[in-house]
Amino acid sequence: MNNCLIFTGNANKPLAEKICKFLERPLGRIEVSRFNDGEISVKIEENVRGKDVFIIQPTCSPVNENIMELLVMLDAFRRASPRRITAVIPYYGYARQDRKDRPRVPITAKLVANLLVAAGAQRILTMDLHAPQIQGFFDIPVDHLFAAPVIISYLRTRSLKNPVTVAPDVGSVKMARAFAKTINSPLVIVDKRRDGPDSVEATHLIGEVDGCEAIIVDDLISTGNTVIEATRVLLEKGAKKVLASCTHPVLAENAASKLANSGLSEIIITDTIPHSHLPEKFTVLSVAELLGEAIRRIHEETSVSSLFI
Repeated sequence: MNNCLIFTGNANKPLAEKICKFLERPLGRIEVSRFNDGEISVKIEENVRGKDVFIIQPTCSPVNENIMELLVMLDAFRRASPRRITAVIPYYGYARQDRKDRPRVPITAKLVANLLVAAGAQRILTMDLHAPQIQGFFDIPVDHLFAAPVIISYLRTRSLKNPVTVAPDVGSVKMARAFAKTINSPLVIVDKRRDGPDSVEATHLIGEVDGCEAIIVDDLISTGNTVIEATRVLLEKGAKKVLASCTHPVLAENAASKLANSGLSEIIITDTIPHSHLPEKFTVLSVAELLGEAIRRIHEETSVSSLFI
């Protein structure tokens, strides 16, 4: 790993430090600051010529600031002649805008992919994309990891009785099915429907949860409304306990307090997005070792596929 250098912007320094600790490597020296007018200034403070460079920067809130930081860092490294530049993006912002679902709207996930490649990224390492087909937006290698092994390992310590895996909406069924298969539990689907833009939402349950301990599985939680509504229905249908798990805790506005005050007994998240002062119901798991192992294998040119579970 002597030829491997790991750098980070300001988006999630604690995660980058954990990854470096796992790899027993120092965090690369780089100054990422602002000019008086708010423009981003980047200065690499060590030689990177011929090195294998990894830049850790989730594009979480403030999304545009963190994306621009990453682009400027990529450009700075591209001009410093490293052997390869890998953008490590634990959370890929704008992933929900992955298609034209209405007339005259952009496909912003593709735009961000184009920007990353144009700025100098030669490889992407990311985790739990909201839409897996975003990998196809890149013409460079993309390693797409899943946080499920970290979450499942924790759940096995909880000794849940009669667990059932719940997809909170139709879009998360594929992820929940793979999760259910791994923990050998039944799969339940929450079907949400709206009769109109201002009508009351009606929610239906596909499957049985009576007497079970339900685990809601999703890739991200933003406002928390989907999970809270699913929790209400699960408890009404007889679930003994409801837990929620997600990889990316976006937690916009007052989502954390809403989730803490809902019927959920625990909310399991990872540290792809940094948060401080979360309510007691939240359990934060680290994906640093998973990302660190992927970085090691990419650098050593060995197989990463065994991590794609």
